[in-house]
Amino acid sequence: MTDDELKLALREHAYLEGDFLLRSGKRSRYYLDKYRFETQPDILGPLGERIALAVHDFDPEAVRLAGPELGAVALAAAGSLSSGLPFLIVRKAAKEYGTSNRLEGVYAAGETVCLVEDVVTSGGALLEAVEALRSAGLTVRTAVCVVDREEGGADALARQAVRLRPIFRASEILEAALRIRQSGSKDPQNRMVEPVRCCC
Repeated sequence: MTDDELKLALREHAYLEGDFLLRSGKRSRYYLDKYRFETQPDILGPLGERIALAVHDFDPEAVRLAGPELGAVALAAAGSLSSGLPFLIVRKAAKEYGTSNRLEGVYAAGETVCLVEDVVTSGGALLEAVEALRSAGLTVRTAVCVVDREEGGADALARQAVRLRPIFRASEILEAALRIRQSGSKDPQNRMVEPVRCCC
């Protein structure tokens, strides 16, 4: 799948219009529903390949990937399969039973980990994951995301010495949506949706 084909696939499966409250607290006229593309194997596979390539190019010292729950877990697994690197799951909070882990998976202090995320707006979820990983003695310098909404997330991460490497930027996805609209293509699946209260 080419980059243009993947952008169009993301748009077709995940781009919604309406009135959305984002995790950052901002409101938006559009939403990229990560679960709509992460649950499609024909999209998840190519995304895993691009995640693996980005880690190879931008964080070659990384020996593991890490995905914050819930949305990034499938992406981290796809990237792991493509790269051969094991991955960690970063819980939102330590579980209250069993091992009481905040990080799930095997690791050793001092290792370099590359974060994987779906859609980045303010970077809040990634910053929480960075803190959890660094508290466990791991090194985090790079985060790879599928889409950067270009709303401050990259700058927020940079202030914590983490470089965001997006596969796509939201402007590219929106341009793909505009091209489809101008071409008069039919899209009964998800052009408009009812407003939702909150999106993570």
